[in-house]
Amino acid sequence: MARPDGRQPDQLRPVTLTRGWSTHPEGSVLVEFGATRVLCTASVTEGVPRWRRGSGLGWVTAEYAMLPRATNTRSDRESVKGKIGGRTHEISRLIGRSLRACVDLKALGENSIVLDCDVLQADGGTRTAAITGAYVALHDAVTWLAERKALAGKVEKVMHRSVAAVSVGIIEGEPRLDLCYAEDVTAEVDMNVVCTGTGDFVEVQGTGEAGIFAREQLDALLDLGVMGCLELADAQRKALS
Repeated sequence: MARPDGRQPDQLRPVTLTRGWSTHPEGSVLVEFGATRVLCTASVTEGVPRWRRGSGLGWVTAEYAMLPRATNTRSDRESVKGKIGGRTHEISRLIGRSLRACVDLKALGENSIVLDCDVLQADGGTRTAAITGAYVALHDAVTWLAERKALAGKVEKVMHRSVAAVSVGIIEGEPRLDLCYAEDVTAEVDMNVVCTGTGDFVEVQGTGEAGIFAREQLDALLDLGVMGCLELADAQRKALS
């Protein structure tokens, strides 16, 4: 069955990573996966959370949010509701975990980097786009620290691996890479794969949305996810070159 945008089952949407999109942060990237657009900023601050003080280790964390009209209907701002939703917490923690996997926290010293990932427009894969763009923003923030002699080591040693993420799923029995919204809402199986630039796994989130799935289907999805992440890692390298 043809995909809504005419792609092949193993084809990513067009990916764009625009560095320096915002003036003030130490790192900023507008990441686009097709019609999904996420602004990722990296802010460096002196000091670490209280529970981390005296350890000599830095900290990397993330916050995720979606603009009210990022989707086809308006959603109330969570700040107005006075409560952060469970999905928002979950995605924020996922982004933070993923990005901590690629940086030497000891080399940061007792400095913190906060990654803010704000969805400007959503068409599926917002969390995977956020991770992919946040890596580039984090790299620029670490470079900023190095330029100010606040980094214990060279950037390429501190950022010792790259991290990217992509969605995969099964729609009408067919494994597909990088689902747009129209596919995501009808997927029988939905999965998010986070990988390093060498294809090792950082995290895998998967569920049978409309039933169960077989081991061979899982293997096919993981293979697709790794392939997609390696392509994204190449896009990250080109953006940083």
